[in-house]
Parts: sequence; C-alpha cells; structure tokens
Amino acid sequence: QVRLVESGGGLVEAGGSLRLSCAGTDRSFSNFAMGWFRQAPGKERDFVAVITWNGGRILYADSVKGRFTISRDNAKNTVYLEMDSLKPADTAVYYCAARRLYDAALHTSAAAYNTWGQGTQVTVSS
Repeated sequence: QVRLVESGGGLVEAGGSLRLSCAGTDRSFSNFAMGWFRQAPGKERDFVAVITWNGGRILYADSVKGRFTISRDNAKNTVYLEMDSLKPADTAVYYCAARRLYDAALHTSAAAYNTWGQGTQVTVSS
C-alpha cells in the first residue's frame, strides 16, 4: 500500500498562508484519490478537500471553499494543500488520506479512506 508523510504545518497569524505537502512512497500513488482531513482537540476528524487521481475533479468542505486549494503532482507522488486567509478555527492536526479508486465518487467521510499520514499541526493565532 501507499505510505503517506505530511509536512508543512506550523504557526501562522490569522490571515496568513501555509502550504501542506503529503508525499507518497511508491508509484501506486496515482491509483488513489487523495483527501485532506483535519482534527481539532476534542473534536472528530473532519473532511477538508479531496482530489481525483489526475486532478480532474475536486471537492472542498464549505468551511474552506475559496480559501484552500488542493492539488497533486503524480510525477512527484505528492498532494498539496494551499491554505490562504487562515482563521483560528482552522487550527487542527491536518491528515493526508488515500483511497484506492474503487469508484468515481469523491468521498468526504474519513471512513472511506484506508491509508493515512501521521498528521501535521497547523496553528493559527488570532
């Protein structure tokens, strides 16, 4: 299976930007839809964005639409999450997730993803 490693988290002031990266470890990366999820302390893991294997279709959570951009570079086995206009409510551990292409749907449930990275902390100060 593909293994995922997130990076790029950190501390940023409200209104600032961060770019997260999620690197896959083998060439099967292109056979997966890739999603980003986040989990704040004491809360459940929530959907952020998902992208199909070739980047042709993208879906965002309403809370990040217009501020976050998901993209992928299959040649580098990497998916990105560009986060702009960050808010304190965006503070969470961000996880990269992979779903094998069993169907063409864009899944927003964490239960639909079987492979996860270790997470990277994003903290937005007010």
